[in-house]
Amino acid sequence: MSSVASCIGTCNPRKLRTLGTLPSKDFNAPETSRIKTLSQAQKSSPSSGQVLQLNNEKPSLLRRREAIGFGFCFGLVDVLLPGQPTEAAEVAPCEFTVAPSGLAFCDKVVGKGAEAVKGQMIKAHYTGKLENGKVFDSSYNRGKPLTFRIGAGEVIKGWDQGILGGDGIPPMLAGGKRTLKIPAELAYGARGAGCRGGSCIIPPYSVLLFDVEFIGKV
Repeated sequence: MSSVASCIGTCNPRKLRTLGTLPSKDFNAPETSRIKTLSQAQKSSPSSGQVLQLNNEKPSLLRRREAIGFGFCFGLVDVLLPGQPTEAAEVAPCEFTVAPSGLAFCDKVVGKGAEAVKGQMIKAHYTGKLENGKVFDSSYNRGKPLTFRIGAGEVIKGWDQGILGGDGIPPMLAGGKRTLKIPAELAYGARGAGCRGGSCIIPPYSVLLFDVEFIGKV
């Protein structure tokens, strides 16, 4: 089993700093024929959970607990451990649906448990990839899911919205598996992440793909 080489911590979806508003940019164009907008797809009722708004806040360092687990990685994960099976219904075919925010989602497994509540401590497994398919981090490889408070800005905005739902996106249910295609303004923006010596594990303005398995509340 391969692992991240000489890695201090992990490149996970926790934020190093709060991101400001970025210039408007179409990060999803051109989309393939598999991508469809909400106007073309059947819309699900949005969750009552609110996506944390941080655009007008000044950059601030994360609290110590929130920053734990994010370090500078000097390698890429190339082999992942398999996820645990869940009692959920497979959904096929899987097509991305794009919300007005630019966040796209694709449900691979619809869970049967409860949805997350804003402010609740939850745990989730994930695999993060760049658009070119390179894996930059995976909780499966470490054998431990990420634990965080949903909707509190402890993770990138695309995660909060992609799990809680809202803006036309249905909430995830425990046991569900969803792929999120997150534009840079809802991820690490112009700063990128894991940067050292002019090189970044996640380059600035990167669109990210996350396979997320929502396990449930802690």
